[in-house]
Amino acid sequence: MDQRAELLFQGKRFRVVRSSQVAADGSLHDREIVLHPGAVVLLPLVTAESVCLIRNFRLAVGETLVELPAGTLEPGEDPAQTARRELAEETGFRAGQLEKLCEFYMSPGFLREPTHLYLATQLQPGPTARESGEEIENLVVSWSEAMRLVQSGAIRDAKTLAGLLYYERFRRQAPSAR
Repeated sequence: MDQRAELLFQGKRFRVVRSSQVAADGSLHDREIVLHPGAVVLLPLVTAESVCLIRNFRLAVGETLVELPAGTLEPGEDPAQTARRELAEETGFRAGQLEKLCEFYMSPGFLREPTHLYLATQLQPGPTARESGEEIENLVVSWSEAMRLVQSGAIRDAKTLAGLLYYERFRRQAPSAR
């Protein structure tokens, strides 16, 4: 990123900067970029055939979405540590095993938010520790129901679509890959 980035906004969880990009033709283009510390998204398998999704009210879109649990990395925090913390906070489950599946960017045209996808298995129930103001409810569904929710358009959250479809395509159908 351009060392001359101009800070436009500093929030609690992200910053917005204006940075310059020199195009192949030599022209200069300013871009506004959201800098986020990164996030984790969890695919918690309650059993081999069921997954814990959540219903989560999202003020930005003004509705409750069906999602995989997720959360923001704290400064200096290892993504695996964030994954364990967020799983317990949002769902109450503790993972006996945690496996990183992949890393991706949500919307790299304007947002730098590395997102780490983890598979959580050997789950043990426990109390949640949801943040004040979070409106979250666990939704444990069969794997086939999760795929129906994807196909019907009932799941519209990008990280959830990416996580479920990644697992369906590359992991679930290839148990020998583990």
